[in-house]
Amino acid sequence: MNPADLKYTAEHEWVRAEDDGTLVFGITGYAQEALGDIVYVSLPEPGAALDAGSPCGEVESTKSVSDIYSPVSGTVVEANASLADAPETVNTDPYGTGWMVRIRPDDTAAVDALLSAEAYDALIAGLAR
Repeated sequence: MNPADLKYTAEHEWVRAEDDGTLVFGITGYAQEALGDIVYVSLPEPGAALDAGSPCGEVESTKSVSDIYSPVSGTVVEANASLADAPETVNTDPYGTGWMVRIRPDDTAAVDALLSAEAYDALIAGLAR
């Protein structure tokens, strides 16, 4: 259901480790479906220090506004600037061009503590009941 090569948070963010040691994250397909049509994305600035589990941005949809949570602690390397002009990309390609933030983690081992795709699938299956 969700890409097996990614890690996930209970707050519905996905995380991908890059070859250069950075992590890329965004919101999951489940999250973007629950939000509906995304019309605005607010992301942290490069250089910002993020704390694991803390809000670092917002996603606004036609239904509501939701926080984006940092999956790990670290420093923002890049925010996906293309989402300013095309926030709907999060709806059409949440795991690809709809990525949100690239971060240099304080501790790369912190990713290991995140949910596997199987565990995340079980989590969202439980929410659907």
